[in-house]
Amino acid sequence: MSRKIPVFLVVLCVLLLRPSYCRGSNILVVPVDGSHWINMKIILEQLHSRGHQITVLHSEESWYISRNSTFYTSINIPTIGTADDQNMYIQFMQDNMNCRRYPAFIRSFCLQKEIISMLGGAHEILAKSAEQILDDSLLMKKLQDSKFDLMLTDPALSLGVILGNYLKLPMVLNVRWINIGEGHTTVAPSPVSFVPVPGSELHDQMDFIDRTKNLLHYVYNVYAEYFIINPSYSKLFERHFPPGTDLLSLELSADIWLFRTDFVFEFPRPTMPNVVYIGGFQCKEANPLPAELEAFMQSSGEHGVVVMSLGSLVSLLPPEVTEAIAAAFAQLPQKVIWKFDGEKPPSLGNNTLLVNWLPQKDLLGHPKTRAFVAHGGTNGMYEAIYHGVPVLGMPLMFDQFDNMLRLKVRGAARMVEVRSLTKENFLEALNDILENPSYHKNIQHLSSLHHDQLASPLDTAIFWIEYVIRNKGAAHLKSAGFSLPWYTYFCLDVAAILMAITGTFIWGLVLVCRCLCCRRFRKKMKAE
Repeated sequence: MSRKIPVFLVVLCVLLLRPSYCRGSNILVVPVDGSHWINMKIILEQLHSRGHQITVLHSEESWYISRNSTFYTSINIPTIGTADDQNMYIQFMQDNMNCRRYPAFIRSFCLQKEIISMLGGAHEILAKSAEQILDDSLLMKKLQDSKFDLMLTDPALSLGVILGNYLKLPMVLNVRWINIGEGHTTVAPSPVSFVPVPGSELHDQMDFIDRTKNLLHYVYNVYAEYFIINPSYSKLFERHFPPGTDLLSLELSADIWLFRTDFVFEFPRPTMPNVVYIGGFQCKEANPLPAELEAFMQSSGEHGVVVMSLGSLVSLLPPEVTEAIAAAFAQLPQKVIWKFDGEKPPSLGNNTLLVNWLPQKDLLGHPKTRAFVAHGGTNGMYEAIYHGVPVLGMPLMFDQFDNMLRLKVRGAARMVEVRSLTKENFLEALNDILENPSYHKNIQHLSSLHHDQLASPLDTAIFWIEYVIRNKGAAHLKSAGFSLPWYTYFCLDVAAILMAITGTFIWGLVLVCRCLCCRRFRKKMKAE
């Protein structure tokens, strides 16, 4: 006697065994090195696990991008000079510290000037590298013959955007930074009355002076975009793209912008239909620590542990600063794990463990961790939010000052100036973070909000990447405003016509009145 199989089991098998429309897609990836690669790699591993073929273009001189990988194929590309020199970043950090000497209103402009000056030279190098790649007929033929379904790139550097447009591929951006600032300022309306310009060190509650400062930062960014960065690519665009092409138009052609931010952290602001928020997608539950580290954590007792890391890009501070930090740590009842690269400070206490590398996510997720001393990089801030650990910030460059301001405004962090750091002010700030329960309460609230989502940020990112592959783009989500000239976008042509009509009407009215008055005056004169 045969048994009937329940209908729901048949449906379940069909759902589980049916082939995915996107499986086996061919994806071309142009990443950015450093911390940007760390989170791009997470997306690529997930895409590979779903059956996609990944090809990564990168320089042989990459810091973190391996030439040999189990989940992607490498294609090495030539570079002219380098736009990613660690010594350059160390010098840049020192220049930034010099800018912090100025009053608050002025120093953000000094920092902005340093960033634009550095980026101006970097884009000259990037434009020459892109031109050399497009002129490499063998490489371009290889890429065209590969029949890629998608370009996935980080637009903090321009090569991926240029190459994706040249190959006419649907394009997804893994983005926070683009050209000279945050990608929002490129893709979405950004009223300067309440949307702080990147680098301004302002929040969304601005008085008159703040709005003036914000407007000046905006004007400076527009100047840099059109007169410093775009001209670097003019020769390249003249040779390889239609007339009128510029870097901004290539960026706006992207189908989906995967933004590495979350409004738990970011200030509320206008957005666009093709912007998807995936802030904190790199975060995950803590794994067990190695035995030696676990023993150190447990030895802290009820006081717990302070974790300090300055990220993947710059780990060296001036000797007097490291000495002050070490002396302050030595006075804590807590144990300290410090990611440190350099000569051991003489005042280092027995409670402090120096390591060349640390499992940051696992340490932040450990129940013994009480505070996180960090430079304010985006990855670290989201990991602190994810695990609910208050932050003492030591911003050094780029977006780190703005990032720390966002957590500070929400009562989840404090910030110290590296340039004026002393043992006393560092210890006071750290003790405040450790002993004042409001910091822990506020960061736990942010953590709760961040976890309360319909789908995980990583799943959201994968869905939208595959969405673009399935639909061969997402043109229906792109705003018509992207293709408008600036004077049409702001309706200046309409305003000019209305002003002309109004002016003509007023001029005509005045003329009629003058004629009537003159005629009346002449009649009066004749009567007399």
